[in-house]
Amino acid sequence: MHSALFLIEFGAIILALGLLGRFAGRFQFSPIPLYLLAGLAFGEGGLLPLGASEEFVAIGAEIGVILLLLMLGLEYTATDLVSNLKTQYPAGLVDFCLNALPGALAALLLGWGPVAAVVLAGVTWVSSSGVIAKVLGDLGRVGNRETPVILSVLVLEDLAMAVYLPIITALLAGVSLAAASVTLAIALGVAGLVLFVALRYGRVISRFVSSDDPEKLLLVVLGLTLLVAGIAQQLQVSAAVGAFLVGIALSGEVAEGTHTLLSPLRDLFAAVFFVFFGLHTDPASIPPVLLPALVLAVATALTKIATGYWAAKRAGVGVKGRWRAGGTLVARGEFSIVIAGLAVTAGIEPSLGPLATAYVLILVIVGPLTARYTQPVAGYFIKRRQGSGDSGGASASTAPAPAQEQPEAAEVQGGAQP
Repeated sequence: MHSALFLIEFGAIILALGLLGRFAGRFQFSPIPLYLLAGLAFGEGGLLPLGASEEFVAIGAEIGVILLLLMLGLEYTATDLVSNLKTQYPAGLVDFCLNALPGALAALLLGWGPVAAVVLAGVTWVSSSGVIAKVLGDLGRVGNRETPVILSVLVLEDLAMAVYLPIITALLAGVSLAAASVTLAIALGVAGLVLFVALRYGRVISRFVSSDDPEKLLLVVLGLTLLVAGIAQQLQVSAAVGAFLVGIALSGEVAEGTHTLLSPLRDLFAAVFFVFFGLHTDPASIPPVLLPALVLAVATALTKIATGYWAAKRAGVGVKGRWRAGGTLVARGEFSIVIAGLAVTAGIEPSLGPLATAYVLILVIVGPLTARYTQPVAGYFIKRRQGSGDSGGASASTAPAPAQEQPEAAEVQGGAQP
């Protein structure tokens, strides 16, 4: 009877997720907010609380995080990561200062303490690579000049997570400063070793893993990923970081084949992960934190736009591309929920989970809109400001016009460049 109830509950969840995903796809927006809402509906205080399948959903959610990070690692090679570190690290520092500090400050103002401040800093810092990649494809901007800048910022954030996640794991576990330092040293050592091995012996590893049989390739890569993730978690480094490093170590045809094979599994378990996070958030706890979440969302949306604008300007992208870069980076999603989920599991602050849920819900909906409309809206206000300035005199109306048009023309010519 328990088995039958489990199958009914879990089957209903998967069916509901599939229908929600189809609904989101029809209207061309991310399904993440719908998955979170589904979790709220099935969790404590929701419309239909789960019982028999909750433990399995928890395991599926953990696998979802691992697969999300593995697939993210497959997108990059070790050479790409090293190159981005060398050339784009100033953008990463600006990104951290403008977007992590508001979250930390908000937690301190709410009286949540230093550990919660470090957690909320991570929630507000990291953009959603999954949502942004989908938005770039939907808007046909993959070949735009600002796109490499956007991807560079995302890569630097992903790399930073390899350092941040072990720190936050140690803090949430309540270990001493010495133990936390050892954990960080292990994480940095492992990350450095993996990058070195991937640079020097990436082809050898890929040949070892490679197989013409999709079944064998799937089993080897999935087994290797779960094994490394488990070892990493045992060392207090974070299972997610271990999976990310496995993805980086694989390259070429193996990475492409693995991406194709694991994408459906990733989508399934990632959806389960978002539902699981919603399950642990009482819907009644969201209204009290809705105003702080909204204020934080507005503030960090503006700081992300500023980050993208500055990074694109530094790369020599035209004015329109700078605004597009900023607007595209606004969306938060999977990493923010992963970080908040660690805090919810540790039970450091009851209101942190609801606030993170509301915050991500707001920005995962607003993000695709800012990606599409930030540049046109900014252009409208700039033209209005120039028009009001030009009305002051005839001399002001004639001289600046060619100077304003020239960069736009140059950008249009280069907009299709990769």
